Amino acid sequence: MKLSLSLPVALLTAALLSAAQSTHAQSSTEFSWSRLPTAQQPSFKADTFNITRYGAKPDGLTLNTQSINAAIADCSSKGGGVVLVPQGLWLTGPVELKSNVNLHLVRAAVLQFSADFNQYPLVLGSYEGQPAYRNQSPLSGTGLENVAITGHGIVDGNGDAWRMVGRDKLTEREWKSKVASGGSVSEDGKVWYPSEKSRLGAKTPNASAPGRTKAEYEAVKDYLRPNMVVLTSCKKVLLQDVTFQNSPAWCLHPIMCQDLTVRNALVRNPDYAQNGDGLDIESCRNVLVEGSTFDVGDDGICIKSGKDEEGRKRGIPTENALIRNNVVYRAHGGFVIGSEMSGGARNLFVEDCTFMGTDIGLRFKTARGRGGVVENIHVRNIAMKDIVHDAILFDMYYFMKPPAKLADGQAATEPVPAVSEATPRFQNFTIRNIVCDGAERGIFLRGLPEMSVRQISLDNLVLKVNKGVELIEAQDIRISNLRLETKAAAPVVYVENSRNISFDGMQVNAPTNQALFSVSGNRTEKITAARTEAGKGRTPIEAKAGASIKALKVKS
Repeated sequence: MKLSLSLPVALLTAALLSAAQSTHAQSSTEFSWSRLPTAQQPSFKADTFNITRYGAKPDGLTLNTQSINAAIADCSSKGGGVVLVPQGLWLTGPVELKSNVNLHLVRAAVLQFSADFNQYPLVLGSYEGQPAYRNQSPLSGTGLENVAITGHGIVDGNGDAWRMVGRDKLTEREWKSKVASGGSVSEDGKVWYPSEKSRLGAKTPNASAPGRTKAEYEAVKDYLRPNMVVLTSCKKVLLQDVTFQNSPAWCLHPIMCQDLTVRNALVRNPDYAQNGDGLDIESCRNVLVEGSTFDVGDDGICIKSGKDEEGRKRGIPTENALIRNNVVYRAHGGFVIGSEMSGGARNLFVEDCTFMGTDIGLRFKTARGRGGVVENIHVRNIAMKDIVHDAILFDMYYFMKPPAKLADGQAATEPVPAVSEATPRFQNFTIRNIVCDGAERGIFLRGLPEMSVRQISLDNLVLKVNKGVELIEAQDIRISNLRLETKAAAPVVYVENSRNISFDGMQVNAPTNQALFSVSGNRTEKITAARTEAGKGRTPIEAKAGASIKALKVKS
């Protein structure tokens, strides 16, 4: 089937998915789509505990912490049921969930967490995959079973009260309002801080790092923003229909949970929210995320499993997850794995999702020192629109300075570390049926010299982007049925120090004054291209920096 890249992307999508359906019908068992993970659902007694019976008042002034927690504790002690939050504005401090309790917010109910930092004591928790003191989370639970947050109400973490923010992120009116609200402004007038403790924390190197005394954390307490909803070591968890918004840091953070379902949730954070992730699933097993919408300031749907040595010691991968029918706006990444993935991740299935305006579409990130094996990841039927950077990215240099691309001539060889338990691995990914209308680059894979990104299959892709494909330190990569439209004055495909790479069925619409393939590095070998349509007047292959022109073979 031939497709013209001059067609509107909607028609391309329909044509591609039609072709993909027949391909999928032939090979679905190969990718195990018929054996999708399941998550057991919680169930609750019908008994209802209205928080007003415990003295809660929806006046936006009364602090209802004690009343709401009393209702939850009473419900749990009597065998469980529904704790009802009626319509209204319910101001509260930290709420602690209990087993067998469904916290149910009716439509137009707002659970509004207090901006008074004194309501949130310092507790030992987890920050970016490592143990650390943080302010107590607005909503939390540990070691629970059969627990839910449901209804069409709103959980608001009052995150703007916690976040420092740059003047360039706000309008002039918003900036003046922020300054008038209190807090302090940096010496250069460019950053607003909620308090002096927050300002001190921002200026203290590694203020949130593990290993400090509680007194040291107390000195910068306001800087240690809590994740909004944290559920630790819980079983049978349901988050359904609720709007979760304005979190101080990460919004939804289930950690070491089993049988987790997130269904039809709306997760919202400002685009300037530092660490404003939507959903961070850390070291969880048996997960379903479906029908949800994420519009946040950092990664949208993210898979994690602990960081560096601490994560490897924990040794609990995130595994057996199905993520489907979700929409992600703006976020740093649509679907993300890493970078704290030291416990590994495996058996993840992502399908029928759309990413709109995210920095990156499919984002897989790690670095030396993390360790961990990420494998058996299967992605299909993804639509992307107006992606800022890369549609598909694998990068093993996250927050590290990568080596420069090889220039003409033989490049100097840098020492290559030995492979150890701290060496991360990305392997055995299948990604198919992808449409991207607008991105800076279509595909970017960058491994380490000591550990390539490997065993990646990409099939049935339509990419309308500025730059095409870059593969660096990659091995055993298969790209088939790629329709690619590019604009940049750069090689359509750049391959550096990679081997066993195959392109099969590639159609290209790109400037003809650039090479179709550019191979670089003396370790590049066994690159093949078959059934390629790229127009006339183009250099088919160029070889640089020690690569042989024979490293790539073009087949008819």
